[in-house]
Amino acid sequence: MIGTLKKIFSIPDLKQKILFTLMMLALCRLGRFIPVPGINAEEALKVFQSATGGGQNLFQLMDVFSGGAFAQMTIFALSVMPYISASIVMQLFMALAPGFQREVRENPDAGRKKLTKWTRILTVGLAMFQSALVAKAVMGFNFANPGIIVQEITDVAVLGFPWLFFLIVMATMTTGTVFLMWIGEQITEKGIGNGISLIITIGILSSLPSTIGAIMRGLNLESQDVGQLTFTTLIVLAAIFIFIIVGTILVTQAQRKIPLQYARRVVGRREVQGGGSAFIPLKLNYAGVMPVIFASALLMFPATLAQLAGQSGFLKSLVGWLSPGSWVYTTFYVGLILFFTYFWTATQFHPEQIASDMKKSGAFIPGVRQGKPTQNFLEFTMNRLTLAGALFLAFIAILPMLVSKFLGVDPRVSNFFGGTSLLILVGVVLDTMKQIESHLLMKRYDGYMKRGRKLAR
Repeated sequence: MIGTLKKIFSIPDLKQKILFTLMMLALCRLGRFIPVPGINAEEALKVFQSATGGGQNLFQLMDVFSGGAFAQMTIFALSVMPYISASIVMQLFMALAPGFQREVRENPDAGRKKLTKWTRILTVGLAMFQSALVAKAVMGFNFANPGIIVQEITDVAVLGFPWLFFLIVMATMTTGTVFLMWIGEQITEKGIGNGISLIITIGILSSLPSTIGAIMRGLNLESQDVGQLTFTTLIVLAAIFIFIIVGTILVTQAQRKIPLQYARRVVGRREVQGGGSAFIPLKLNYAGVMPVIFASALLMFPATLAQLAGQSGFLKSLVGWLSPGSWVYTTFYVGLILFFTYFWTATQFHPEQIASDMKKSGAFIPGVRQGKPTQNFLEFTMNRLTLAGALFLAFIAILPMLVSKFLGVDPRVSNFFGGTSLLILVGVVLDTMKQIESHLLMKRYDGYMKRGRKLAR
């Protein structure tokens, strides 16, 4: 491992990308300690802890994704959730707009710039809307627990409306979200890995110390009394932790190799019959960890808005239905993971293009004719693989949620050991390692997975 790290930092380009990524992620963590002007972060944290109570809820999940910034009402309280919600909306719009799809295919650069532009605009709009609801919720908390908001700011009002406080919160939190969006794009372009996913991952990792502290308090080692957590429960959580890591790696790395043959191939100046070991690798989980991120963001968005907007009538029922752990939340969560797995695969995997390229190069799948039959075979095979991968992904995502409900562990522990956080964490780490691996192989170095390559040969 030490030798591999030396090789990594011996490549100037790769070293620069890694250092740039680490610097950008450090800026993300720095913003977690900068509160919104006029809000007492310590008082906000106390109210948040009392509001979350002992069970899982949307505030707790939102705080995990933001790396603790939401609980203290800092400038990065909204994290990149508005950007992810905007990306979902634009991806759906792109799938439902054939004209836009045609424009992207004919001119990829212009289409990508246009999609990025509208995603950014929608992100700003969603961030302003969500920050306004956060300001409304904080005002309600301040009435019940005075001291969260500086009195001088709330005194500036017109017709009883504290416009200055709302303006400060909306401008600060929206700017924080836009800044995180910019950091994510810079990491993706100039660094290593997917920037937005890395920002979410670093937020999840930041909850590790508090999770360990919650485990120690749950075990109650300083007293003779039985704590909330027992060693049996801890062993079960550790087993689930290992199972999710191993399962995620297996699902992410698994692939089916479709063999290829060539009618005639040109080798040097000679034309020979085709053969060899060429194949098409069809991944079991083509979408990676994106369905989990999309499903979590889409479920959190309406329910969090309802929880921030008020707790009466239909909104209160909606919050209860879509709270983590409820059967409605679990059902929608599984359904959205299945949907987004198929949706992402459909937008990224194009069997008609593969079949066309195979026909041009004289390649064919044994027993399958070229052209439309090859396209149908690839579609059928990928649909079956996607179903298996999506079901396994959904099972891993909800398994810790179900187990923690019966074990009754602290929500901070269950959220960290839960499928959502751990699936994102493992998936992003694997994706980043693959990019580092590709840089090492380009420089004729062995990557991380030496043993795996030897076995594959």
